[in-house]
Amino acid sequence: MKYGSWITGAGAALGIMLASVQPAFPKPLPPASVPYAVKPVRGAYQPMPRKDVLIRGATILDGAGGRLVGDILVRNGHIAALGQNLDNANGVAEIDARGRWVTPGLIDIHTHYGTYLLPQTAAEADVSDVIEEGDLNVADTWIEHAVRPQDPTFSRALAGGVTALQVLPGSSALFGGRSVVLKPVPAVTVEQMRFPHAPQGLKMACGTNPANGSARRGRGANSRQGQIAFIRRTLYEAQHYMAQWEGDMRGRKGHAPRRDQRIDTIVAAMRGDLPVHLHCYRADDIATWISVLGEFKMSVDVVHHATEAYKIAPLLAKKNVCAAVWPDWWGFKREAEDSIPENAAFVDAAGGCAIMHSDIPVLGSLLHIEAAKAAAAGRRAGLDIPPERAIRWITSNPARAMGLGGEIGTIAPGMNADLVIWSADPFSIYAHADQVFIDGAVAYDRMAPDKRRVPDFELGRPQREDMP
Repeated sequence: MKYGSWITGAGAALGIMLASVQPAFPKPLPPASVPYAVKPVRGAYQPMPRKDVLIRGATILDGAGGRLVGDILVRNGHIAALGQNLDNANGVAEIDARGRWVTPGLIDIHTHYGTYLLPQTAAEADVSDVIEEGDLNVADTWIEHAVRPQDPTFSRALAGGVTALQVLPGSSALFGGRSVVLKPVPAVTVEQMRFPHAPQGLKMACGTNPANGSARRGRGANSRQGQIAFIRRTLYEAQHYMAQWEGDMRGRKGHAPRRDQRIDTIVAAMRGDLPVHLHCYRADDIATWISVLGEFKMSVDVVHHATEAYKIAPLLAKKNVCAAVWPDWWGFKREAEDSIPENAAFVDAAGGCAIMHSDIPVLGSLLHIEAAKAAAAGRRAGLDIPPERAIRWITSNPARAMGLGGEIGTIAPGMNADLVIWSADPFSIYAHADQVFIDGAVAYDRMAPDKRRVPDFELGRPQREDMP
């Protein structure tokens, strides 16, 4: 393997002190500004039928770095108590979880569910709703307007323990539009899946993908320097637009400009109302974009894919930029030619915020295995990464990065009861999600296939016992 002893040396050079550091996260999002951050319509999500329950004797990874053998009391869709030998004075139903493990529901921060549809055919290569390719700036588009809830990937992710996920636009535009956070529950409309109060995000993209998009269109920025020039022009325009609007609102001379929904979204991100999710691979590109956006007091909240994040792990930690990565995917494109499996572990060990993501549908049900591979690579490099630390990469870290750390991602009193009961250590290839709870309701039960809610698209199709 070409990394060999260099990895250990790089770890020392980065000043890695795993046991004493805590990941940095973006600040909580402020309330949406007016008039820039247009809010989505109120969702129609309703929790599935649920009952209070007491989970007994499980090995619990709380998502905050803790591990214990004990009990979890779920009441009214929330965690009511966590501890050992909890009292069951109200006589709620009990689940014997001795010998099994419980974690927070897994969170997938980067998917294209419902837009790059399964089953895939040759048509998906040319025709897809994953992104609008009409321009380099399509910040006025909302990916939720393209999501098809019948996509089978939602149910497969649920069977893999995923209880919340973000659908992002694709990466062939520099300003790609707004994301949406969903719960993978059977539904007919997106409104029935939308996570209540979850902030949207702005998708941006650097490097090869938007350059190729420009080449297909025959116009636009088809080089890295051209992309930066376009970004600066657009952000200068957004600054001017914001100054005109705010001057008019304060009664100064002049009139507010004509509303532009693309600039509205960009200004909302500049003001911190929308987190910025940046598709970017190379360390030099990531550093350049952090610097250029910083000129306009605009932050990158999460850099996605980030195959060279390990090279600038201290910078990411200093700037509070999370890195959503894979444990492998070396060399599938030129931008990924220097990827290493220790990537997430090095980001985490430098005090940063490491996150695992799926991106492609087939990984959505294997998020825990992706984290297991990344943690194993870190351990081989000499880092101490126990399960209670690695679980944060797919629970509390993405929750906080999406502005939802106060509701999901950890097991603690008051948190939403999004839980997974695993048949074994969730980082084992042999582990299954036995039961998955969303807001305290059993959304998936591996042992009760007849009780699963099957999407219309899959009615009449054979069902495997371990999949919905």
